[in-house]
Amino acid sequence: MQTIGLIGGMSWESSAVYYQMLNAGVEQRLGGLSSARTVMASVDFAEVTALQEQERWDDVAAILVAAARSVEVAGADFLVLCTTTFHRVADQVAAAVSIPVLHLADVVAEACVARGLDSVGFVGTTFAMSRDFFVERMASHGLTVHVPDASQHAEVNRIIYEELVHGRVLNSSRRTVVGLVDQLWDAGAGGLVLGCTELELLVKQADSELPLFPCTTLHVNAALDRALA
Repeated sequence: MQTIGLIGGMSWESSAVYYQMLNAGVEQRLGGLSSARTVMASVDFAEVTALQEQERWDDVAAILVAAARSVEVAGADFLVLCTTTFHRVADQVAAAVSIPVLHLADVVAEACVARGLDSVGFVGTTFAMSRDFFVERMASHGLTVHVPDASQHAEVNRIIYEELVHGRVLNSSRRTVVGLVDQLWDAGAGGLVLGCTELELLVKQADSELPLFPCTTLHVNAALDRALA
């Protein structure tokens, strides 16, 4: 079994989901008392979020690079960034270490293409929806990626940062996000990418007529495939 390097803390709720799912996945695949070999470096979410809001991406990259190098030194065979938004600096992180980074956008896009889709919707943080770094990486796999109208970004962002990262899962917020599914369907999306770990706490496949592509679940499964190959 290879050792999975995790860069977490963005948010800690997200990191806990990654850790739990990786260990449950190894137990399911190998049985008995098996658990995942992992090394995690967890950053301060408040610090990196403040830098993000100031567009100080070189400073964000420096923090995540330091975390990645510490995980590499600790024995990780490859890296997983437990975040969508901060994949904005994934290339800088990858360039700073000698072990591979399992890029979330590639994993998700490959899953969508494998289902025969050429058009999907994407819901995540305002930053991830309004910038090109994640959507364009998915599009490089031949996908058309639709995002909600910009007027709806603030409410989705509020749900993520004011509720879900604190473990608050509200039915009213679920209805809001599910409402976006129908709009993206009308725009031509054949599936919906839940582009934020915390959104997986809120929306399940039973809530949507479109097939859901939960980023964290897909990321974890890809990590397990690599670690147990």
